[in-house]
Amino acid sequence: MDAPSIRRPVVAGSWYPGSEPAVRQDLDAYFARVKGPALPGRLLGLISPHAGWPYSGPTAAHAYNQLRGRSFHTVAVLAPSHRAWFDACAISAEDAYETPLGRVSVDHALAEALAARVPVQRIRRDSEHAVEIQVPFLQAVLGTFRLLPLLLSSDDPGLPLRLAQALSEAAREPPWSAGGLLFVASSDLHHIDDYDEVVRRDRRVVDAIAAFDLDRLAVLLTQRDCTVCGRIPILAVLHACRMLGADVAHVLHHTNSGDITGIRRPGQYTVGYLSAAALQGTPDLP
Repeated sequence: MDAPSIRRPVVAGSWYPGSEPAVRQDLDAYFARVKGPALPGRLLGLISPHAGWPYSGPTAAHAYNQLRGRSFHTVAVLAPSHRAWFDACAISAEDAYETPLGRVSVDHALAEALAARVPVQRIRRDSEHAVEIQVPFLQAVLGTFRLLPLLLSSDDPGLPLRLAQALSEAAREPPWSAGGLLFVASSDLHHIDDYDEVVRRDRRVVDAIAAFDLDRLAVLLTQRDCTVCGRIPILAVLHACRMLGADVAHVLHHTNSGDITGIRRPGQYTVGYLSAAALQGTPDLP
């Protein structure tokens, strides 16, 4: 029998800690800052940032705290590709993803189900951080699950709906039906050399997500000056969630690098961070 093919971590020890004790220590500290229990209702999707943990970790913890008391067969993490261009959706052909917390099996059956509906390119030895940096959070809270790491580089405005349709159709099939498939959009918000402009532009995006106004969100995220790196993953995930019955989106936490460092002077490069959840059957909250 051939040895399993493993996608080794590429940003452990730099963007987040490189050892299991240090990873767990950081995660415990981030989750300790999250107030309140997980929201009621059927959780279908999350949005989580993917910067280095000192910047994005506390915000990401607000998203992954929603997994408390829940279980999923597979988590599909949709992320922008920062280092390689793909004409199609790219999914790892490795057998497992590895982090300092261990290995997670790649769901090849789901990859094949998607490939029957949309063009899919299978890749190996990717160096993309935007999926990897989410996985330890998932491992810490869910324990056992399968992973679909899906990288996107196209800005085709029609892609989110096509991909959402494919994902929602697959989610209705066993073993992913009955709540067995969770979608995660890995994305930071605006990246601009101006703190005040990041605050203004991010506020419009945050408000559209909170209103679950996907038409307005699509306009904002497809503007030529939009610098939200995971705009296609965000739209695809939220559309897929709506197709599966999500009726509300909750913004869980929103900040930016200037608020974290305290550096807000004009011309300061600033990045926004957001966590949000899409659910079905959850009541409106204040």
